[in-house]
Amino acid sequence: MVRPANFGFNPQTAASNAFQQPPDSHADSDQQGRALAEFDAAAKALQRAGVQVLIAADSRMPIKPDAIFPNNWLSFHFDGTVALYPMLAPNRRWERREDVLEQVVREGAFHVSRTVDLTHREAQGKFLEGTGSLVLDRAHRVAYASPSPRTDLDVLGEFAQQLDYELVTFEALDASGQPVYHTNVMMAIGAGFAVVCGEAIAQPAHRAAVFSKLRATGHDIVDISLRQMLEFGANLLELAPARGNVIALSTAAWRTLDLPQLHILEAHAGLVPVDIPVIERFGGGGVRCMLAEIHLPKRAAIAPAPG
Repeated sequence: MVRPANFGFNPQTAASNAFQQPPDSHADSDQQGRALAEFDAAAKALQRAGVQVLIAADSRMPIKPDAIFPNNWLSFHFDGTVALYPMLAPNRRWERREDVLEQVVREGAFHVSRTVDLTHREAQGKFLEGTGSLVLDRAHRVAYASPSPRTDLDVLGEFAQQLDYELVTFEALDASGQPVYHTNVMMAIGAGFAVVCGEAIAQPAHRAAVFSKLRATGHDIVDISLRQMLEFGANLLELAPARGNVIALSTAAWRTLDLPQLHILEAHAGLVPVDIPVIERFGGGGVRCMLAEIHLPKRAAIAPAPG
């Protein structure tokens, strides 16, 4: 997680993010202070649930209003790969910081064997914003993605080739017919469940294919509505602390899901709702967007020298 230094509404991302809302009054002026309080409470809630949380501090300059969403610029993988991603908004490219990656590796005692750097695609005007654009079924090596201004098919292909993933692509639209900006606001995949806004998948054949693939890989499906999607009902993440898996989600997501939907999730993991209304409203991202989950292997312990 990255603790924000200058959180706020980002005009550079607003055109493609229908979840973002601009401030409309003086009461909305202290976005940073309120977001900071929400961030700290969310991190503590995850820690109380047993999740190991590594927190990096956002640098004050240059100003990065979306630094709180690190999952868009990097991802970590079981084989020791770190992937770096091309970002649409110029002021989001400043979020990519080598010192953050070094801190994660150092504090977590992780091993990195290679870096897959896709950021050269920015010069071509082609983007792929990490596990916002990609929803990964890591166990079965399937990457689900919906093309949008932030999710380019060519870069998807390069990701799939470099990291050996099967691609499942589909067009996802919101209620106004605009592309859903990030796949992870309409879909989430856990070890044994998947949350999907089937209503957002434009083509019935694609919808059927997505559901069929999820069932074939052993996932219980929670099918949510467009209204629930807009309330971040799919923007959640399963985490694996030592004492049993948990699902991190916002209170907005938790409230929008109905009892049968919640029961499906609770059959797989405990729920950890956190209250982040300012982050969701002005940032246009939810709890899942705040978490760059770490799947790196641990460094091998070095045996002491004889004697």
